[in-house]
Amino acid sequence: MKAPELGSTRPYLIRALYEWCTDNGLTPYVAVQVDETVQVPREFVKNNEIVLNISFDATSSLKLGNEFIEFKARFGGIAREIVVPMGRVIAIYARENGQGMAFPSAPVVASGPVSAEPGGALVPLAAPAKIGPISPITPISAPPAAPEGGDDESSPPEPPKPSAGGRPALKRIK
Repeated sequence: MKAPELGSTRPYLIRALYEWCTDNGLTPYVAVQVDETVQVPREFVKNNEIVLNISFDATSSLKLGNEFIEFKARFGGIAREIVVPMGRVIAIYARENGQGMAFPSAPVVASGPVSAEPGGALVPLAAPAKIGPISPITPISAPPAAPEGGDDESSPPEPPKPSAGGRPALKRIK
């Protein structure tokens, strides 16, 4: 008898970390690898990635399903419908302290649906994109501070700082 195929753990971990962030008064951000299957404002995409604030205050009609993250949000004052396949989420973390989890990035596809990797293996947020075998689950803590003076490909992006207006603003990071 053949064992049934299990679904990805990625959507469950994303929902758990979203809940952890909100329970602790932190702002959940997701980093998304953008391709044709992702519905986001393209003018905010940099290096095929976008970081989205998915907090209750920044979104409306948020749905964290098994296949997609869907919500409505304002970008530059314009309301937009956002749809992100779970397989395109490469990290979820708290803006305030950087704690969260990163997932292996899927190859960018030209067209067609994207599915999450079976098992939803995780890697540290600070790990470079080109890595070998990874451990099944590796929680991460606050990323180390970037060295002064320049862009270092291996250093993780720094979470955006809240704006003076009180309401969080989405900020692109690489």
